[in-house]
Amino acid sequence: MQSKIRMGMIGGGRKAFIGAVHRMSAQLDGLIELSCAALSSDPKVALESGRDLMLPASRIYESYQQMIAQEKQLPENERMHFVSIVTPNNLHFEPAMLALENGFHVVIDKPITLTLAEAKALKQKADETGLFVCLTHTYSGYPMVKQAKEMIKNGALGTIRKVCVEYPQGWLSQPATSDNKQAAWRADPAKSGISGCMADVGTHAAHLAEYISGLQITKICADLHIVVNGRALDDDGNVLLRFNNGANGTLMASQIAAGEENALKIKIYGEKGGMEWHQMEPNNLIVKWLDQPMQVYRTGNAYVSEIAKFNTRTPSGHPEGYLEAFANIYKNFALTLAARLDGKTPSPFMLDFPDVNDGVRGMAFIENVVASSKSDQKWYDFKI
Repeated sequence: MQSKIRMGMIGGGRKAFIGAVHRMSAQLDGLIELSCAALSSDPKVALESGRDLMLPASRIYESYQQMIAQEKQLPENERMHFVSIVTPNNLHFEPAMLALENGFHVVIDKPITLTLAEAKALKQKADETGLFVCLTHTYSGYPMVKQAKEMIKNGALGTIRKVCVEYPQGWLSQPATSDNKQAAWRADPAKSGISGCMADVGTHAAHLAEYISGLQITKICADLHIVVNGRALDDDGNVLLRFNNGANGTLMASQIAAGEENALKIKIYGEKGGMEWHQMEPNNLIVKWLDQPMQVYRTGNAYVSEIAKFNTRTPSGHPEGYLEAFANIYKNFALTLAARLDGKTPSPFMLDFPDVNDGVRGMAFIENVVASSKSDQKWYDFKI
């Protein structure tokens, strides 16, 4: 790399949670710098938030339309290379499409859009332009998740038979207060879409199940619930799964599991044994063999796979957590983009980040789960 990759940001201003996470993660490895931003739909807040981050006054924009138009007019060696979109779901599609139409790569928070139709349109535009679209399914960035994927790909467990994934949270166990901005937009169909809990955390669980196993969901049987009175969207749900190799599984997602923090867990079983990974103990990958003692693989040790090492920054015994996993998504995306800019072919390790195809599958998961839950049909084909 001759210089840092320049990032623009849409959303993520004052009082926003995920914007700060994106900025810290993007800049962790020194490959990316925040060059410009339109940090709020409120022009006053956008300007104040840009000043908070000490951006140059000329690169703080009042709207994403203004940012994309003016950045395009800058010399190629000054303008942003890509835009990171960290807004509520309803504000993903239009800025992403505008960025692609104007020659800018895109990083976007999940779910990729508000509807499956929008996701397909975004994929079509990305395919037409050849520009990169990266989706921040954070949990696929953990080193031990990559270790699990590599071991399964290499046949360590034999044929996969069962996948069980759960994502319980408890932060919406009670009605949200009026000043809870994060809860407010997630419970609003106009901003969140047709699903609440399943769109917010169920998509992470589904992506993780497919990412590690290397399989794809083909059939579902879903049961969604609104547990807290007055909500318009699901806050809890259970889904039976079938995969394209004949394996079966379960997916549970809940935001009313009182007392839970962010307890994403996955278990995968094959002919020869099983694997288990917990997001709240991310340095451990538990492997249970049919005919051997249980093993615990640990991040940072010499015996782990090369791809796990590629996504590890610290020696063994030093926890690598959420920000580092998030940063791995940005690092791999930045290295891929840098290779493109240098006229080189990115390596498979660099290309290991969720893309627009994962975004389409995520939106298909949401729409299929909602349709299945409303249907009397036991098994519902996973349609895209």
